[in-house]
Amino acid sequence: MIKPRWSVVSVVPRDDYTLLLTFADGKKGVYDFKKDLMYPVYAKQRNIAFFMKAKAMYSSVVWPDDSDIAPEHLYDECIPVSDE
Repeated sequence: MIKPRWSVVSVVPRDDYTLLLTFADGKKGVYDFKKDLMYPVYAKQRNIAFFMKAKAMYSSVVWPDDSDIAPEHLYDECIPVSDE
């Protein structure tokens, strides 16, 4: 099965509320999650320990409470980076 280019294959949560992402097409980028913390659905992510539990699953980024974020949005809004 071929994954869409925007499928998240890995995520590294950082303690500054950013996500280092790698997508199926090889694109790497940093997504700043701080602006999303104002939404009630992400209330638990305001706790940095909980935010750091982000995992790449189901082609997206998912937390233990099953909250997630649209992978297409992550793909479009991340700031591209080279290998770190």
